[in-house]
Amino acid sequence: MKTTILVLTTLFLIFSSPVLAQNNDHSIKVTVSNIKSNEGTIEIGLYKSKENFLRKTYKAIRIKANKTGVHVLFENIEPGEYAISLYHDEDENKKLNTFLKIPIEPYGVSNNAKGRFGPPQWENARFNVEDKIVVQNIRL
Repeated sequence: MKTTILVLTTLFLIFSSPVLAQNNDHSIKVTVSNIKSNEGTIEIGLYKSKENFLRKTYKAIRIKANKTGVHVLFENIEPGEYAISLYHDEDENKKLNTFLKIPIEPYGVSNNAKGRFGPPQWENARFNVEDKIVVQNIRL
């Protein structure tokens, strides 16, 4: 009896694991264009909720700036709702430079959302991850 239960449990795990693994094999490809110089880095943040948007990233990637554009890939993403913000850290101080809370370094947001009298809103920047690969083209 114990052997039968062990065999059935093992078979269940073997055949159900590909189904379980399919939930995290989504990716978000981010293409950044209109980069003015090769100096500094592009700081890219992925956000998973409205509450954390522009406050705490879910995942982050830093890549060397390139005037011809940069491409990054967020892998192993669960299906759901996300948003992206990024900026060109020209002086590589690892923060978005501002003057009176207005950014003075180039920045962008998913869906190329723009803010009115403040930062872009989650509702305008959010997008769904349902397909295996979701592409976001963001212009600085």
